[in-house]
Amino acid sequence: MDSEIKEEIPVHEEFILCCGIETQVLKCGPWTDLTSDQIANRPKLLIFIIPDPNAQEIKDIYGLRGQVEHKLAFLRTHVPKEMKLVVIGHSIGCYFSLQVLKHAPELPVIRSFLLFPTIERMSESPRGKLATPLLCWFRYAFYVPGYLLLKPWPEKIKSLVIRMLLRRMNLQSEFSFLNMLEPFCLINAAYLGSQEMMEVVKRDNETIKEHLSKLTFYYGTIDGWCPKQYYEDMKKDFPEGDIRLCEKKIPHDFILYFYQEMADMVADWLKDDLSKI
Repeated sequence: MDSEIKEEIPVHEEFILCCGIETQVLKCGPWTDLTSDQIANRPKLLIFIIPDPNAQEIKDIYGLRGQVEHKLAFLRTHVPKEMKLVVIGHSIGCYFSLQVLKHAPELPVIRSFLLFPTIERMSESPRGKLATPLLCWFRYAFYVPGYLLLKPWPEKIKSLVIRMLLRRMNLQSEFSFLNMLEPFCLINAAYLGSQEMMEVVKRDNETIKEHLSKLTFYYGTIDGWCPKQYYEDMKKDFPEGDIRLCEKKIPHDFILYFYQEMADMVADWLKDDLSKI
C-alpha cells in the first residue's frame, strides 16, 4: 500500500435490492459476487465502508434504526459468513459501525476505523445547534417548495447543474450525483438527519469497551460536528484506547478535498492487520 505505487483498481457501481430497497453499492476490486465465487477465488478480507448517508422488510427503513438494520441485512445476505471484515465509518457511519459490532457479534470484524465520529451529543455540537431546528422543526416547510421546484426538472438539466457545481468546487466523480436533486432523496436525508439530532445523544460506552481493542477513533481539530472536547472526553474515559487527534487540520467533510490523504492514512494503519492474514 505504498502511496508511491500506482495501481489501477477496477471500480464499478451496482444497484441491489436489500430489505426491499434499491441500494447503491460501489465495489473496488475484480470481485463482483462474493457469495457465488468459489472460496479459492474470494479475497481474504473485505473492507466495508459506511459513509455519511442511506431478506425481510424493515420498518422505517429511512430512519436511524432502519439504516442500522439495512447495513446488518446487507452484510448477512451479501457477504460470506467466514469472510474477515474491516469496517470503516465516517461521521454518522461511525454510529452505524458501532451498532454493527453491537448487534452482530457473529460477524468476523477484525478492525474498525471511526473517522470524525458523530457518536454522541450531536445536537449539542456547534453544527448540531444550527442543524437541529432546521431538521427537526422547519424541514416540513421545505418539502412542498422543494418538490415543486426540483421534480419538474428534466434529467439533462439536473445533470448539467450537478456538473457545474462539481466544476465550480473543482471536484470530479465517476458516478452520478443526480440523487442530490431528487426531492424524495432530500426528504429522506432530512428525516434521517432529524433522528440523528434527537437520538445520537449518549455515547455507547458499553459497546466501545467490549470492542476497544479493534477500534481506532480519529477526531478533527476543526470539526463542528464532533469538537475537540469530545476527543478529550474519549481519551479520559478510554485512556488505553487507540484514539487519535488530527494534526493536519483536515475538515469533517474530508471526502471533498482530502480523500486521498485520508485513504493513505487509513491504508497505513491497516498494514499490520493485513500482514497477519
